[in-house]
Amino acid sequence: MDDLTTSVREQHKFSVSNLQKYLASKARVSLNDTLTVRQYSAGQSNPTFLVQTPRKSYVLRKKPPGMLLPGAHKVGREYQVQQALFSAGFPVPQPLLHCTDTGVIGTEFYLMEYVQGRIFRDLRLPGVSAAERAALYLASVEVLAQLHSLNLATLDLEGYGRGPGYCKRQVSTWTKQYRASAHKDIPSMDELSNWLMSNLPANDEEVTLVHGDFRVDNLVFHPTKARVIAVLDWELSTTGQPLVDLAYFLMPHFWPGNLSIISTMGSLKNVEGIPTPEELISIYCRCRGIPSSLPQINFYLALSVFKMAGIAQGIYARHLIGNASAPDAAQFGQRVEPLAQVALQIAQRTLPGPAEDRLFLQTAKGRDVLQKVKDFMSQYVLPAQEEVADYYSKHANSPLRWHTPQVIEDLKARAREAGLWNLFLSAVSGLSQLDYAYIAEETGRCLYAPEVFNCQAPDTGNMEVLHMFGTEDQKRRWLQPLLRGEIRSCFCMTEPDVASSDATNMECTLTKDKDQFVVHGRKWWSSGAGNPQCKIAIVMCQSSTQDPNRRHGQHSMVLVPLDTAGVKLVRPLTVFGQDDAIHGGHLEVHFDNVRVPLSNIILGEGRGFEIAQGRLGPGRLHHCMRAVGLAEWALELLCQRAATRQTFGKKLYQHEVVAHWIAECRLMIEQTRLLTLHAAQALDTQGSRAARKQIAMIKVAAARMACKVVDCAIQVHGGAGVSQDFPLAQMYAYVRTLRIADGPDEVHLSSIAHLELRDQLRKAHPKL
Repeated sequence: MDDLTTSVREQHKFSVSNLQKYLASKARVSLNDTLTVRQYSAGQSNPTFLVQTPRKSYVLRKKPPGMLLPGAHKVGREYQVQQALFSAGFPVPQPLLHCTDTGVIGTEFYLMEYVQGRIFRDLRLPGVSAAERAALYLASVEVLAQLHSLNLATLDLEGYGRGPGYCKRQVSTWTKQYRASAHKDIPSMDELSNWLMSNLPANDEEVTLVHGDFRVDNLVFHPTKARVIAVLDWELSTTGQPLVDLAYFLMPHFWPGNLSIISTMGSLKNVEGIPTPEELISIYCRCRGIPSSLPQINFYLALSVFKMAGIAQGIYARHLIGNASAPDAAQFGQRVEPLAQVALQIAQRTLPGPAEDRLFLQTAKGRDVLQKVKDFMSQYVLPAQEEVADYYSKHANSPLRWHTPQVIEDLKARAREAGLWNLFLSAVSGLSQLDYAYIAEETGRCLYAPEVFNCQAPDTGNMEVLHMFGTEDQKRRWLQPLLRGEIRSCFCMTEPDVASSDATNMECTLTKDKDQFVVHGRKWWSSGAGNPQCKIAIVMCQSSTQDPNRRHGQHSMVLVPLDTAGVKLVRPLTVFGQDDAIHGGHLEVHFDNVRVPLSNIILGEGRGFEIAQGRLGPGRLHHCMRAVGLAEWALELLCQRAATRQTFGKKLYQHEVVAHWIAECRLMIEQTRLLTLHAAQALDTQGSRAARKQIAMIKVAAARMACKVVDCAIQVHGGAGVSQDFPLAQMYAYVRTLRIADGPDEVHLSSIAHLELRDQLRKAHPKL
């Protein structure tokens, strides 16, 4: 117990002799006893003390001294609710007496039994096994469900709170508490308060007893068993919506890893043994006998974090006037704004829809990483868009446009530190193609987001090639620096002098000369080659030594460092007049008898098409899901414009043609997402070769869909849609190019038809 208590702090000292006389008059102690008082170091509101005699221990809770916020610190209510709960057999310390005579120790107080057990001040439960952590958290959520199942009439607490409308009252109460104690203006707190008031649950009628501050550190566990023997700190208890209590308990699961209210209240993400929020919700709902689907959980979570921010502000306010209960109160002033920002991110969090749950379910790790990516995008990537745009606008006619701006480099460092790095490569990230498909969609909502996570094309495809087919030396020299983000790469396949949609037309040659290969030919649309960090190219060549009768066995892939003699970066090509410097451009590259060691060949001569098929399957999947994310972004812009602009006496969305565009866009996006997730699942379960038809279908469908959605968005924006004031023109250039890149639509349609006929004939043959 010594580690949980300290000497009584100066501002909370009171007359111990007066207390002893009072307790003696109530037959709780003897005047002959030696009475000691120590203060609990935890607790930020009502000061709490351990009162001991040689024979007995008690706990005393009192109001703080000085000026207090209205409605706060009502220790009489704590005493009342604990009396009712103890009588009902619910695990609380037995309340013994309530004193309203301020002449005894200076403020109102109450006394309760001391409960011997384990209190974990750190929510992460260090020092216990993973299995015990799980058991302790399950015991916690079970006792919360038990609390919410109690009958208010049986407890004689029907008038304890104000009943229905709890959420609205909570938003109002904590807004008032925050504003009464605010030491400076925090816009995110005002924004959060407004969002909560505008998004109140439609049904806020359920009323149970709620704790108001239900956390693991407010529980006393059995000394050796995973069982709650006492729930503490009932200061914020009332009657109202029980899911607010549940969300408050789950809240630390949603904090970013770098957010810590105090050292013992950090994020619970990735703490071994602690059940996921979904698992805890399932246990809670099963104990209460209610459905486990909680569609408004985001609201309750955001409200909980808002409440925590309000509490932090109140603690800091008490520190400023000198009557704070804990010695670490000063640090709470710095926690308010970060908490508000976290709550706003939670408010905008996308909950999985029923179709996703039913058809294409991510792994638990996939869901966790996806949420981290969404949080990272919201907190860091999207707010940097203006700074990135300013950089490229400022350096539009300067060689610096080919360099990655420092803001993106800083984001990359932060993402790597957060463990959100190389997510595309299953061997590194542990994610399936289906897991990563959802992540790729999220990164499609910002043009430079894939690079932030080291998941940008063409580097991802090149890294996959080296991972699957590279030698150990090739991996050491090129794959490892690419994985670390130290260098960039390009892929040289398309040629200016032939129809490259038929890759067998390729004319760039690979000739063996003693201990070297000689590469000679012209390539273009080599994406990323303009970035100064692009150090290596994978070049597709026609091998002169291969059998000309083997149409798909004549080509090879070879590694060519871009600083090799004979490599010439001729010119950047433009896409609709733009050089796409943000992605390293698309360059014409000449290889004039370039010599590289024989060890630079990948897999072996004549294996180029074999490698290409392994490379293009996942790469096309990633492109398509990014296109879905981009289309969602375009539809958001379309709807915002349609809701704010007016023509011919009504809003744009009220014109039937625009309303139909919105509906058609939603249909196309949903259809394409499902088709692409089906392809991802096929890649995971059947492999690239078996998933060829699905991959070809999404390549056509995603590009067509995205083109149509962006085109509708441009039309609704009018002239602004093709201007630099909106990203739509740049988005259209990207998605229109997607109908050509990695094979034009027509080639994929021919492949789909061929594979469909094959499948149909296989089905027909047994019938015949």
